[in-house]
Amino acid sequence: MSDSEPVPSAAPRGTADLPAEARKIASGYAFTGPALDLGALLWDGTCHPDAPVRIPLSMLNRHGLVAGATGTGKTKTLQLIAEQLSAQGVPVFLADVKGDLSGIARPGQENDRVRKRSGEVGRPWTPAGFPAEFFALGGLGHGVPVRATVTSFGPVLLAKVLRLNRTQEQSLGLIFHYADTKGLELIDLKDLRAVVAFLTSDEGKAELRSIGGLSSATAGVVLRALTVFEAQGMADFFGEPEFDTAEFLRSAEDGRGIVSVLELPAVQDRPLLFSTFLMWLLADLFHDLPEVGDADRPKLVFFFDEAHLLFDDASEAFLDSLTQTVRLIRSKGVGVFFVTQTPKDVPADVLAQLGNRVQHALRAFTPDDQKALKATVQTFPRSAYDLEELLTGLGIGEAVVTVLSENGAPTPVAATRLGAPESLMGPVDAAELDRAVRDSSLHGRYAQAVDRESAYEKLSAAAPAQQAPPPRAPRAPDREPSLVEQVVDSGMFKSLARSVGTQLGREITRSLFGTARRRR
Repeated sequence: MSDSEPVPSAAPRGTADLPAEARKIASGYAFTGPALDLGALLWDGTCHPDAPVRIPLSMLNRHGLVAGATGTGKTKTLQLIAEQLSAQGVPVFLADVKGDLSGIARPGQENDRVRKRSGEVGRPWTPAGFPAEFFALGGLGHGVPVRATVTSFGPVLLAKVLRLNRTQEQSLGLIFHYADTKGLELIDLKDLRAVVAFLTSDEGKAELRSIGGLSSATAGVVLRALTVFEAQGMADFFGEPEFDTAEFLRSAEDGRGIVSVLELPAVQDRPLLFSTFLMWLLADLFHDLPEVGDADRPKLVFFFDEAHLLFDDASEAFLDSLTQTVRLIRSKGVGVFFVTQTPKDVPADVLAQLGNRVQHALRAFTPDDQKALKATVQTFPRSAYDLEELLTGLGIGEAVVTVLSENGAPTPVAATRLGAPESLMGPVDAAELDRAVRDSSLHGRYAQAVDRESAYEKLSAAAPAQQAPPPRAPRAPDREPSLVEQVVDSGMFKSLARSVGTQLGREITRSLFGTARRRR
């Protein structure tokens, strides 16, 4: 434990028999305000139910990390935290990668293991379900469809899913800029493909030259990447009606926060897409939410499961934008928890923003595992435990915890036996899930895809005029047409003027990740 860590004056009742070091740890979790119960202190292999390990509700927007090897209980930990947040009136977003979090909507089943765990941690257990909404990317799955327009998704995030290099990413940004200024709305992938195809065509070469720094070769690479991406079945994720991320901020009639569960098993073979889509959701929230500063509870807590997928092969621009988003969204009342196997999966600049930590067991079977273990130990404050030994010996549902206290200082490192979730620890039946989705008030708003006029249709309409231009009156041989006349007489200009009207020349405002601000 760090010398600078404050030690509360009073230890919890019932801890008098603990050694002095253990009492000091227990006193670090004796908060006065609302808090979530994680479990009970472990010391010398014994669980002490009179020494609860907790996290202040007001510190949940200081972000966090839930880490540990496969099978150590990370999913149940985030379910435990999500339940208590909902009960305290805080909405929660869960990325359900494995498909086993839908059970949060149904009461759990009592059994010997649950009763034993409840007694060990001194936390009463009552089966309970929590208000939940279920979503699916592009409608691929059981949930309400979540779609984004290409415009709002932005060039930085799209470059990541297209696996473009830095130069190509910058070129894609120029293409977005061109479409914005020309009033060519990018709703779905075919819109963007049509714009790039036009710029690489004979008719669009002049337009291409007007975009500084964009070569026809690079534009061709972007076009091929888009074509392959669309051929892989990705078109369903982009389009309208675009999902309003404010839906994640709702509460139920009884005051509990709604748990939004985004079902992802159907897109497990496309991890880059779903991880980047989750980042779009967070960036969109950042755009829309007002500043709230330090509040007594967060507006939303957002859980990124399989968080390493966000950072794999990420460009410098993407990482910079992500770090900035995580740093700034705290003041808008949103907490972000990354769920992954080891802290080294998360870049150091992002890791530095995470104030709360639940570290499950790590395995050390290989030299690389040993290095990861040592690196993990070094990220914790000084501790009364031998963390290297402890982290390899933790059982399922046990973790090493350190969080931010009510005054923002880190608590002592505490080995913890975690409580059991009160909701169903597993998925609900598919038929029951489908019924819940159909009965949702959001189903009618987002279920049916809409394809309105946008860049693809506008450019398609312009093509015939370019192929067969109308006859023009002869000009006097002694006068060349002026530049203005050349532009006004072009088929492209006439098509845009006809279909865009007052939108012509109006540029979309872009911010972090190049995502566009929507007018709601």
